[in-house]
Amino acid sequence: MASAPSKLYADDVSLVVVLVDTNPFFWRASSLSFSQFLSHVLAFLNAILTLNQLNQVVVIATGYNSCNYIFDSSSDLNQSFENGRMPVMCSSLLQKLEEFLIKDEQLSKEVPEGRIKSSLLSGSLSMALCYIQRVFRSGALHPHPRILCLQGSPDGPEQYVAIMNAIFSAQRSMVPIDSCYMGAQNSAFLQQASYITGGVHHKPQHLDGLFQYLMTIFATDLHSRSFLHLPKPVGVDFRASCFCHKNTIDMGYICSVCLSIFCKHHKKCSTCGSVFGQAQSEAASASDKKRKTPET
Repeated sequence: MASAPSKLYADDVSLVVVLVDTNPFFWRASSLSFSQFLSHVLAFLNAILTLNQLNQVVVIATGYNSCNYIFDSSSDLNQSFENGRMPVMCSSLLQKLEEFLIKDEQLSKEVPEGRIKSSLLSGSLSMALCYIQRVFRSGALHPHPRILCLQGSPDGPEQYVAIMNAIFSAQRSMVPIDSCYMGAQNSAFLQQASYITGGVHHKPQHLDGLFQYLMTIFATDLHSRSFLHLPKPVGVDFRASCFCHKNTIDMGYICSVCLSIFCKHHKKCSTCGSVFGQAQSEAASASDKKRKTPET
């Protein structure tokens, strides 16, 4: 996929914005512990920075109720070492991550019961795109940007509109969205994000070897991908979520004015307020009857 239409560094210089899923509800039920997951991620981040001295890495934590930046390699402090043993990259990232987890857990107590245990993916995608746009405007030269989503939580239907807006913004900016999904069921949102933006989507079969998947699939820069055979999407789930009940649907009704999606026919669009005419009501009723009538 072509990179952003502006002056770039060399072809192999990358800006990788990594979205790390920190949802405690997912990690409590996962076969891979969160500490083991972090060890794989830290090794991967270190490898990205080692591949090219001009590479940049930004890490955004995606929590249950919030998201925030927890690491930015462009800071000069992250290039030094602490006590001659642990890089400041690790210590600073872990410290900010711990502070973020505490705040996100406090917010979780105020969430009503019955809500799907999904992470705030729409917010972290928006933050990643904002950071990339700031890099575009910061100077004449910048690395090739891409987003990597390390996600395990299930999709949140209430985030459908916000996530699709972020996907189309990334597509317009020519920013690929890679996705590595670690949950039990695959993610329709991430499948669509990678397919639409030209990124790579993969669901590892063995989480114990997560670092190998990250290095062999997601560490490759955009220029090198044209010479490699990376996993291609198979059976992408393009189903949408209705605006009325936030359910994933196979068939629905679309407002001709604002393109809102509904699982049942309504006399008035709840999004833009447009009143559906009699012809639309009759067509909807005929469609319902035809669908309920068994074929002979």
